[in-house]
Amino acid sequence: MRATLLFTAAAVIAGSGAAHAQDYAHQFYPPEEMEQSFEELRHETGGQRQFFFQTDRFEYQVRDDEETLLWDINAWYGGRLNRLWIKSEAEYSFDHGAFEEARVEALWSRAISPYFDVQGGLAHDFEDGNGRTHAVAALQGLAPYWFEVDVSAYLSDRGELTGSAEAEYELLLTQRLILQPRAELAWSAEDIPSLETGAGITSLQAGLRLRYEIVRQFAPYVGVEWTRQLGETADYARAAGVDPESTAIVAGVRVWF
Repeated sequence: MRATLLFTAAAVIAGSGAAHAQDYAHQFYPPEEMEQSFEELRHETGGQRQFFFQTDRFEYQVRDDEETLLWDINAWYGGRLNRLWIKSEAEYSFDHGAFEEARVEALWSRAISPYFDVQGGLAHDFEDGNGRTHAVAALQGLAPYWFEVDVSAYLSDRGELTGSAEAEYELLLTQRLILQPRAELAWSAEDIPSLETGAGITSLQAGLRLRYEIVRQFAPYVGVEWTRQLGETADYARAAGVDPESTAIVAGVRVWF
């Protein structure tokens, strides 16, 4: 009987749309049994809870004789509509023996279309003397022509408004060899002298990474990344004796499960 009800529910949804499916089905089956069947159908076609983990970037960088370890990690738990996201980005300098940047974000994500999610939550920067906690609002998803985008705004506990926008694309050279262009733009609504950041667009990154998927879940890669600090942020870098423009050679691994 249950199998018949599930089949009927699926057939009605396919034929007349979910909005009218229950009214139609209730003409033939008891409402309480039909409601239970619809609930099972919703669960089996997207209501399950899942866990996903990915190191989008876990790489060693050499930039102007400076060696750095970088990670960009994403993980989520939930269903198709609601998910809890944990994101982390960090840069560890081998020359200084310390983290130059480290951020962890905890975000609640809600699907607003088949391709985009809105996200909100908290982020914390772990920096000596400059640690900050931020309220976060973000939009993440798959844009037309299969560009992965992630746009975020951060309001710190000191009232500072900053943000970033990232875009990635995957070009399949073969079934296993994939070229991934990536670009990131950062901005600040005001001068933040303690972070040596000026108002306006603060930096621009553009990179290419070529990976080989030994298996889909494990792919080593090599690449190159160009970084340019802009505006007053570049002035801060020059005042500190640092070139605001640099190019890094990278090697790393991309893992997901």
